[in-house]
Amino acid sequence: MDWLTMARWSPYMVGIGIGILSWFAFLLSDKPIGCSTAYARTSGMLERLVRGNKVLEKPYYQKFAPVVDWEWMLVVGVVIGAFISAQLSGVFQLLWVPSTWATAFGTNPALRWLVALIGGFFMGLGARWAGGCTSGHGISGTLQLAVSSWLAAICFFIGGIAAAMIIFHVIG
Repeated sequence: MDWLTMARWSPYMVGIGIGILSWFAFLLSDKPIGCSTAYARTSGMLERLVRGNKVLEKPYYQKFAPVVDWEWMLVVGVVIGAFISAQLSGVFQLLWVPSTWATAFGTNPALRWLVALIGGFFMGLGARWAGGCTSGHGISGTLQLAVSSWLAAICFFIGGIAAAMIIFHVIG
């Protein structure tokens, strides 16, 4: 059980684990693994707190009902699992500004949070526009050999590399 306390796991073993999880997801729910729909459902649940059941009249929320489902619980499980893993490995820490960011842009936590919020907004928008997130397309879609998912996964890598180059080489 020493592997539970490792700060970094083998990407090959993690890949195998995610593949097995994907098998179980298809077997038990007949649905692919994905996370962005859980965030869309959460936005509907939050809007429902303010607007009541009028939210349910929106075509988007008729397709993606604002309810807690298995994908939503998967996201909760990922957060809890990451926390437990960080605690067991002894690397958990509250860090407002990562060192790489601080080196490039300074230690202002407000700037870091603002950029993270803007980036998260665009990632969520892109995931909904693409009909899925990196886990939905990159794991489940490529597993099913869906051409659209392979194209999306290639674009994720290109976009990630381009964004990193812009942020840390041009701006930083």
